[in-house]
Amino acid sequence: MTGPLEGRVVLVTRPAEQAEDLAARLRALGADPLVAPTIRLSPPEAGGDLDAAIRGVAAGRYAWIVFTSATGVTGWSERAAAVAPAAVPARLAAIGRTTAEAVRAAIRKPDLVPPAFTTAALAEAFPRGSGAVLLPRADLATDELEEALRGKGWSPVRVDAYHVSLVESLPARARRALEEERVDAITFTSPSTVEGFVTLAGVPRRPSIVCIGPVTAEAARGAGFDVAAVADPHTTEGLVEALGRALG
Repeated sequence: MTGPLEGRVVLVTRPAEQAEDLAARLRALGADPLVAPTIRLSPPEAGGDLDAAIRGVAAGRYAWIVFTSATGVTGWSERAAAVAPAAVPARLAAIGRTTAEAVRAAIRKPDLVPPAFTTAALAEAFPRGSGAVLLPRADLATDELEEALRGKGWSPVRVDAYHVSLVESLPARARRALEEERVDAITFTSPSTVEGFVTLAGVPRRPSIVCIGPVTAEAARGAGFDVAAVADPHTTEGLVEALGRALG
């Protein structure tokens, strides 16, 4: 299939279960996407802190629940179905359209979605108040959001909704393409994907680096990459558009 990215080889580093949507969009534009996950995601154990938090929500102990990713929503909803499949009295906040759609499907329409799809934008848009705010997040996520909410008077409580770990190796086809310098661009969708890639393959100079948002771009620059483009909006669609800009 011909398209604006015809013949371009693009490395997709996001987790395997999340990669196909991006890969399909790239194929539709004529690119050759190489799915090469650098991290894997796994659910939390049953009977842990997330289960306790879900029971706490059902009991009305939290004023808000803040979801920062669709994966966090999935981790929450899977455990909630087993632990306390009841109404959620807390107000709901979500970062980004994809996360908001996941919240709507799993619980109900979120009460707050910031205009920019970043934790900084959510912290700015969040109202001042008091009470407990639950944050079901990845175990490797930073604590910047918690600090921002604390500064607005809230008491943030963080629980692991999923675990992130690095994979052991890249697929053979992706390794060969990197070694032969045939990769035109590498996409990063989180700081963890950057860390995983650098651990496995170092910092190649030839490919254009395209990131889904400013936090990921900062991590990529910190690792030694020159970032060619950053998605705006910070979505899969925005990432594809940014690839188009980076690759001309």
